This record gives sequence, C-alpha cells and structure tokens, in this order.
Amino acid sequence: MAEKKKTTKAKKPKVVVERGKRKEATARATISQGKGMLYYNGLSLSAISSPYVKDIISEPLLFVDPMQYDISVTVKGGGIMGQAQAARTAIAKGLVKFTGDEALKNKMVEQDRSLLVEDARRVEPKKFKGPGARARFTKSYR
Repeated sequence: MAEKKKTTKAKKPKVVVERGKRKEATARATISQGKGMLYYNGLSLSAISSPYVKDIISEPLLFVDPMQYDISVTVKGGGIMGQAQAARTAIAKGLVKFTGDEALKNKMVEQDRSLLVEDARRVEPKKFKGPGARARFTKSYR
C-alpha cells in the first residue's frame, strides 16, 4: 500500500471583515494582526487633510493598542462626514469581533453607542405635489 504523506498547511492569519453604514455611506473594514497600519480608501490615515475627519475615523483605536492591528477601510457613497462615521463604526465592530473581548464592547457602548450600532435613519424620499419630502408647492394670486 502507498503511504499517505502528511501535508502541513500553513495556518492562515486571522482576518475579520465588518461593515458600517451611515446615511448613504457604506464602509468595509478589514482587520488583521499587524504593525499598526491604517489605510482609508487606499491612503494612509496621515494623508487625510481634515483633522476632524481623522479624529472620527481613529476614535475606536483609543480603546485598544493600535500598533497590534493592520486596518484597511474601503468606503463608498455619501459625503465626507457620513463616510468617516461609517468607517468609524466598521472599525469598532471589527475590533470587537477580532478580539472577542466583551469588556471592550462594553467600554465602547458606554462611551458612545453609535460606535457599534449603525444609524438606521435614512433620507425620506420626495413625494409628488411638492419640492421635497414634506414641503408642498404653494400658489399665490398676487
């Protein structure tokens, strides 16, 4: 009989992908063990000009040691602030799932619930007989 060779497969590194949404923006964060790199739409976080947007995106990293993780975020749709808030939610959800730490989740929820919970509000669609969702056209005789 032929002997079966034992093949040793290299263990795949743990990778977590999570989604975050805000208004029309959708973000996907990929988190893996690494050296502390954070990429936002292919650019390093330091390449973003607005300090306010940088603070929003990097807020979930205040709860963990950022030098342990490599994070890549891809965002589509929406505006600048909606994209930043979607990325923030995706990163926070990904970190909680990657670490599996219930205490981390509780700290994030205590700080700001919108870190882990997506904002369900959406823009109300425009209706007929009006210029917007609720406003109505008016008629003036003078």
